[in-house]
Amino acid sequence: MTTTLPPIPSGETSDDAANAANATGPIAADGGGEPTESHLYVADESGIDVPALTRVLDGRWADMRAWGREIGGDPAFARPLDISMADHRELTLDRLKELAKRNWSAQMLPEHLGGTNNPGGNIAAFEELVAADPSLQIKAGVQFGLFASAILHLGTAEHHRRWLGDTMSVDLPGAFAMTEIGHGSDVSAVGTTATYDEETEEFVIHTPFRAATKEFLGNAALHGEAAVVFAQLITKGVNHGVHCFFVPIRKDGELLPGISSEDDGEKGGLNGIDNGRLAFNKVRIPRTNLLNRYGDVAADGTYSSDIASPGRRFFTMLTTLVQGRVSLAGAGVTAAELALGIAITYGTQRRQFADFTAINEVVLLDYQLHQKRLFPLLARTYASAFAQEDLLGAFHEVFSGEGDTEENRIDLETMAAALKPSATWLALDTIQACREACGGAGYMAENRLVGLHQDIDVYTTFEGDNHVLLQLVGKRLLGEYAKSMKSMDTGDVTKFIASRAETISARHTPWRRLLQSASDLGSVRRTAASLRDPALQVELISARAETLVEELSLALRQANSMSKQDATALVNSHQAELIDTAKAHVDLILLTAFNNGLTKVEDDETRAVLVRLRDLFALTTIEKNLAWYLMNGQLSLGRARTLNDYIARLLTKIRPHALDLVAAFGYNQDHWRAPISSGIERIRQEEAAEYYRHLRASNDGPIDEKILHRRQREQRNAESKSAG
Repeated sequence: MTTTLPPIPSGETSDDAANAANATGPIAADGGGEPTESHLYVADESGIDVPALTRVLDGRWADMRAWGREIGGDPAFARPLDISMADHRELTLDRLKELAKRNWSAQMLPEHLGGTNNPGGNIAAFEELVAADPSLQIKAGVQFGLFASAILHLGTAEHHRRWLGDTMSVDLPGAFAMTEIGHGSDVSAVGTTATYDEETEEFVIHTPFRAATKEFLGNAALHGEAAVVFAQLITKGVNHGVHCFFVPIRKDGELLPGISSEDDGEKGGLNGIDNGRLAFNKVRIPRTNLLNRYGDVAADGTYSSDIASPGRRFFTMLTTLVQGRVSLAGAGVTAAELALGIAITYGTQRRQFADFTAINEVVLLDYQLHQKRLFPLLARTYASAFAQEDLLGAFHEVFSGEGDTEENRIDLETMAAALKPSATWLALDTIQACREACGGAGYMAENRLVGLHQDIDVYTTFEGDNHVLLQLVGKRLLGEYAKSMKSMDTGDVTKFIASRAETISARHTPWRRLLQSASDLGSVRRTAASLRDPALQVELISARAETLVEELSLALRQANSMSKQDATALVNSHQAELIDTAKAHVDLILLTAFNNGLTKVEDDETRAVLVRLRDLFALTTIEKNLAWYLMNGQLSLGRARTLNDYIARLLTKIRPHALDLVAAFGYNQDHWRAPISSGIERIRQEEAAEYYRHLRASNDGPIDEKILHRRQREQRNAESKSAG
């Protein structure tokens, strides 16, 4: 997958950097010495055009996001706090039916089925449901994004006619029966079988052993009346691999013969969803219940498919279901945005510890450590939001038919496999950091953060375990690297490998770092300026991504000539490097998306603030991998030493715009629903300040022991001088 680099808005000017360098101490308090809005950051006259920035972030599907955001802020859809699991499940089902009445997800359907053929807009709205109740979001995802999508994309017109209407209205709640106890991400190895019986023209769906039981299925424990079941299709004694079958499982709430179900019970989060297990004891379904868009079985048992390769056929079927990963990536970004909105709002109001006046207390967000905990996450969230818009564009292009090519499908699959892990891990890291940044208040259920963490936690492992997905990304990168090598003849390949090996070896010597250190010697300003250069930021992050691919490819180049056992062992021994390679590529995707996003910002002052946020993302990404850059000679020690100082200056410059930056996400107290972000903390602080102001003015308050000692000391000194 290639990454196109846009023109890059430049970073800070020399004057900006100089001003930031001088802003290292606290600002003088006002004459009255009473609490002011901020003491530890430099005021910045430039501001952000928040509505315009929101429009940029909302992107192509702003209207759909606004619709989803409206529902997300509606108290009728809010996550309940004090409710039993059973009641939460029924409430979530009722809310799902209410969404259906509002034609929720009709956008995913083509026009001839009553939809608007707007798959990108459909997912944009879906992402916003995190603000309501993640249980509702995932319940909707199971019903529409998985169950209905399997019928839509794997079935044919007859299947659409029979089942899609009732599915979209939730008159037919359904389960997506792919994962098994024994096989999660390894879908091709599921144990459930679907054996064709020519005499009755039926498939026999069977769970041959306990580990083949379908597991963790939404709607399986209670509400589901049918399931789309992924099973090994066997006909005429030949296994044609995994296919999808429509299987009724309940009628009027009662399990059908041959179907067994177990309730997964209470989970770490998402308890509004009735997750459970399904097993099948030789359950018979009509031949026509095979969702046969990519593979069919005739009445006589003959198998046919337009895709001859079993492997390609399997991955084609799974690609049609990629929207789960796309939507979870967006949901992760939304969760991070919500958490940052709560924590940063609270951080601008909550005060802790007196400042240099010994009277005023400092708001939390004025402390550099607080900024260092939250602002890099804010920067990465912006990068991820821009990247998600690109991912939605790629998804829409394929599934709307605008550009449904095999190459685009492969790129979409790779991009989704890259961004879903990145965004869901970002969500958890951000929620946890925000929880801690809010202290004990952040641990209270009413303030949303612990509930968000509980609900979002599982996003990292469903629709593909994050590490498994990153392995797919790494393998794709290796494949592209190998493809580029094929364009060379044998002699060129040999020379190229030798030269790259020599270059990689040279990186592990001090010579390259020594040359760079010499060029930087005596010029700290020039060293810092180089890191402010956005082109250099791209160069450093892309160099790491490219180098890791090259090194891994060279390390694995002998695998093709080995036995299968030895080749497997060699690849396994480099699995960690494969994940690092994929993560480095994700960093490049995010930086590229951020730079692309900057080109869409028309307001100069807004763009200037976002450039600093982009710089913060790039430099903290480099800082996170600083050991690699030093070990590989990509950065000198001189440049490395300036990194932390420049990051600190960026934090100071971003601080005045923190509230505007989170406001641009489009959420407010209706969505946060956390008392600590409601303004109540500001009222408490003002009440405390007013109390102490009156106490000082009245002279009725107790004298501080330290002040008493100081006065006594001054009196003794005065008496001593008089005696002298």
